[in-house]
Amino acid sequence: MKKLNGKVAVVTGASKGIGAAIAKEYASQGAAVVVNYSSSKEDADKVVKEIIAADGKAIAVQGSVAKEEDVKRIFAETKKAFGKLDVLVNNAGIYKFGTIEEVTEEEFHRQFNTNVLGILLSTREAVKHFSAEGGSIINVSSVVSTSPMPGTAIYAATKGAVDTLTIGLSRELAGRKIRVNNIAPGGVDTEGAKTLGMIGSDMEKQIVAQTPLGRIGQPQDIAKIATFLASDDSAWVTGERIQGSGGLR
Repeated sequence: MKKLNGKVAVVTGASKGIGAAIAKEYASQGAAVVVNYSSSKEDADKVVKEIIAADGKAIAVQGSVAKEEDVKRIFAETKKAFGKLDVLVNNAGIYKFGTIEEVTEEEFHRQFNTNVLGILLSTREAVKHFSAEGGSIINVSSVVSTSPMPGTAIYAATKGAVDTLTIGLSRELAGRKIRVNNIAPGGVDTEGAKTLGMIGSDMEKQIVAQTPLGRIGQPQDIAKIATFLASDDSAWVTGERIQGSGGLR
């Protein structure tokens, strides 16, 4: 039997990379999926097309998680299409690395608005739509939250906030049978990593050298963990941070 049969999931930032892999894995496990995207409509439509071609259920919904009205619309479209909500994956995130001399107010707020406020707004809206049976919220953090590299101060700080709010929300929402957990990936071979210039670089070699399992992560590696946290297999798990990094610390 499929692990997510009959469930409805919203995956933010699901047009590519880890989010797309989670959306497709969820659909393959029986969930109806809302593929959220901010600007990459073509990529989001492609993910939906792949899911439907494999006899799954999915729709694409545009919206920035950093904007309250957009978030409300994402969940309104979810209810309209599928009638309920069981799982929220707060995957949408942005980054820009730079030295302390390059820190600006604009960049600070840009990253915190999406990476932290976006989770809070999405979670606030999601809890209105979960049934009395509760649900599962999965936040995507990073190994940099506890082991930041030089030049990642703002991004690492946003992910440290994700770790903390995961614990706080898990305690706050437990009485409503809503579980809140957190996945912290290491280096993952995504479009973003390629754009950053990490794949094929000395940075990738360094990450692989420091990873006990000896390779760079793949989006599917994270999707499998996200499926566990969305399923009834993790019914007794909340407030946890699972480091999906091949042992990288």
